[in-house]
Amino acid sequence: MKNPLFLSLLLVAMLTACERPDALDAIRDSGELVVVSRNSPTTYFLEKNEPAGFEYALAGRLAQELGVELVVKPAFTLGEIFERLDRREADVAAAGLVLTDDRAALYPHSRPYETLTAQVVYLAGQRRPRKPSHLPGRSIVVLAGSGHAEALRRLRDTELPELSWEEIDAADTMEILDLVDQRQADIALVNSNEFAVLQGLYPRLKVGFELGDEQQAVWYLAPHRDNAALVAVIDDLVTRMEDSGELGQLRDRYFGHADSMSRIGSHTFMLNMRRSLPTYKPLIKQIAREYQLDWRLLAAIAYQESHWNPEAASPTGVRGMMMLTLPTAREMGVNNRLDPAQSLRGGARYFKNMRRRLPNDIPEPDRTWMALAAYNIGMGHLHDARALTEHYDGDPHLWRDVMEHLPLLQKSKYYKSLRYGYARGLEAVTYVQNIRHYYSILAWQDIPEHQQSPPLKADDYIPDSVREIGLLAL
Repeated sequence: MKNPLFLSLLLVAMLTACERPDALDAIRDSGELVVVSRNSPTTYFLEKNEPAGFEYALAGRLAQELGVELVVKPAFTLGEIFERLDRREADVAAAGLVLTDDRAALYPHSRPYETLTAQVVYLAGQRRPRKPSHLPGRSIVVLAGSGHAEALRRLRDTELPELSWEEIDAADTMEILDLVDQRQADIALVNSNEFAVLQGLYPRLKVGFELGDEQQAVWYLAPHRDNAALVAVIDDLVTRMEDSGELGQLRDRYFGHADSMSRIGSHTFMLNMRRSLPTYKPLIKQIAREYQLDWRLLAAIAYQESHWNPEAASPTGVRGMMMLTLPTAREMGVNNRLDPAQSLRGGARYFKNMRRRLPNDIPEPDRTWMALAAYNIGMGHLHDARALTEHYDGDPHLWRDVMEHLPLLQKSKYYKSLRYGYARGLEAVTYVQNIRHYYSILAWQDIPEHQQSPPLKADDYIPDSVREIGLLAL
């Protein structure tokens, strides 16, 4: 007869095993990876009426690795993200969340995949906060349940007992930036990557200083399950993506334009977007439909060319909304470069020609960025830059690699041996990065489109079987 104590321990072990199912097995058995995220430029949003975002693409890559569907459930507050994990309504929280002691004590997590800093943001023209001792007495807002709120509590308990702040129950950083921009608060604490992407929408906001040390972004997993195998898969995937450069490509795709524009340039764009764009927006949309282009891309190109001025002209002889040269206008069938409709059609046609002439194995969105470079600098010079990129062990199919080598076209050491010779390569880089920046602002100003639930299509990072649940603008 077996020892009763042994039987009791065995029963407890069996019950514990039943209570803590293996997370990886459960995902594979269900055929779904359920991810909770939030709607923001750095996590999960709609682009061209399709789901996109750094976190979304990375989660899609994990679903592809596991051979299951990706199911996305949006949360409306940071607290709701963790509530969904507690209720086992999601397997993973992929939402740009930093690793904190409080969270780590309650939720299993992946290895870090991004390094961020907490930035103290204020309105230009107001007294700049330069260090933590400048925070007391100022109206401070943070997202409720964020790592920033946790950092402020530590600061209050250890150094600044008079420190106070308001926690906004939301998941979208734009909500607290709005409060500062509208003078309803003095300071907002935000993650560095989010502010870099969003600053184009808030050109009056500036960074006062960085609060605390660098922070690590991680994925959190549902508690009360055996997550060891799932964490191992996630960590291995992140390591392989880092080593192969795939993770860097994702970062460039969603954040690569963030540093391209000055605060003054963004402010000027926002003014023109309110004053000039409404006059031409219906025409831009109409012509974009004719040429099967995203209207926001066409609008961004037109702004970069002329600031939406149909009578623009330069000393070199380019004219009109799309600043066409006379030979290009004739080639594109444009009789009157000052006619906005003709100019937009000519520019759209020329851009599509550039994109069509690129090698078929260049994927999107790199194909679009390179077509824009060719639009600015010429296809021959782009071919030279791609050849240089390959010669110096870069990938000529990736814009971020080609972008690094385009400025070499200005140096005699390099251009004297190239087929097409000298070119203003740095100007082409600035041209493309500016357009990416303008496009990003237009996409995030066009809020009604983000309230739709479109049919999903797979992209390079998302498996064929992907579906979305209940997308709303948060």
